[in-house]
Amino acid sequence: MNLKKSRFYDYSVQEIENLSGERKRLLLHACCGPCSCFPLLFLCPHFDVTIYYVNPNIYPEQEYKRRLEELIKLLGYVKRDYGYDVSLVIPPYEPEPYQEHMKPYEGMKEGSARCLECYRYRMERAYQYAEDNDFDYFTTVMTISRQKSSEALNAIGRELSAKHPKVKYLYSDFKHNKGIDIGRDMRIHYGLYNQLYCGCRPSLLEAEEKQRKSSSNQAAEKENLDNKK
Repeated sequence: MNLKKSRFYDYSVQEIENLSGERKRLLLHACCGPCSCFPLLFLCPHFDVTIYYVNPNIYPEQEYKRRLEELIKLLGYVKRDYGYDVSLVIPPYEPEPYQEHMKPYEGMKEGSARCLECYRYRMERAYQYAEDNDFDYFTTVMTISRQKSSEALNAIGRELSAKHPKVKYLYSDFKHNKGIDIGRDMRIHYGLYNQLYCGCRPSLLEAEEKQRKSSSNQAAEKENLDNKK
């Protein structure tokens, strides 16, 4: 498969059609509630879905817990309103090994190799769980994000599938075909907390810096307007 030219959404639809109604077990890596909204609507009619919440990148721990709480809240709404009973597996929150692993990438900006390695780190651990527990498929909700490259995420998925051949990787592009809009509407409808940064400490610092610059620019613009009066 040529990852640069593939239509991942179309590929996932074709994979589902090939199942001919047979329900398979799918492990879904999820990073938060908002990013899980549309993927659950897309997957649950066709798979028995279990979410694996492995996100040691999220900083601080209070934020990790808050995002988990919102995910649990979403699963309750999905069961109540759609009848989908989604299981949730929560491995221990272990930020120290993650931070040690990511040291060679310190100082890199958002969207760089630092982010790709963060995706790989989490997806690898989720994929291993899928293999150890006899799942048929694995995928991640992260292709829903405008800030994340579906090509890069699917390339990582393909790489990991070679290491875990018993579990098939389900290519995806959840942001495609209005998925991101449907997910946003669900988030708003359910009143889910929508975080303002990706999760890791560097992304938090970058978001805070952008906010400071924005506030400074707004203050300067206001001062200029006041001086013109």
